[in-house]
Amino acid sequence: MNFGATFWGPMISFALFVWFTMKYVWPPIQTAMADRQKQIADGLAAGERGQKELDQAKSEVDKMLREAREQASQVIAQANKRQSELVEQAREEARQEAERVLAQARSEIDTEISQARDALRKEVVNLAVAGSSRILKREIDAKAHKDLIDDLVKQL
Repeated sequence: MNFGATFWGPMISFALFVWFTMKYVWPPIQTAMADRQKQIADGLAAGERGQKELDQAKSEVDKMLREAREQASQVIAQANKRQSELVEQAREEARQEAERVLAQARSEIDTEISQARDALRKEVVNLAVAGSSRILKREIDAKAHKDLIDDLVKQL
């Protein structure tokens, strides 16, 4: 084996190439790879944070929706209760008004009955006096007539 220029020349060239690459080419490549690795790690961490934030936002939205549904249920229940109260109040007012109208009508009827009875009594007295005077064939004077009517009214 002949270790001549053909062996040492490429060997020295390769060694210079390795030294040059290690000195000037490899550090920027390592820096670029480290930066890229850091960017990827940061991106993954940001993705995980984003996923956690998304999960939190979803749970908050679910909670808010649940609370909104509960509030809506309460509002509906209160509205139904108020509606029932208003209907009951209207019924009570209508019942009271009907009772008032009925009492007023009864009062008017009682008054009219009383007036009709008084008128009937007077008519009966007048008929009785007229019949009596025909029977007796004489006319009763006005004072006696009035006294007789008053007595009959008191008796009736």
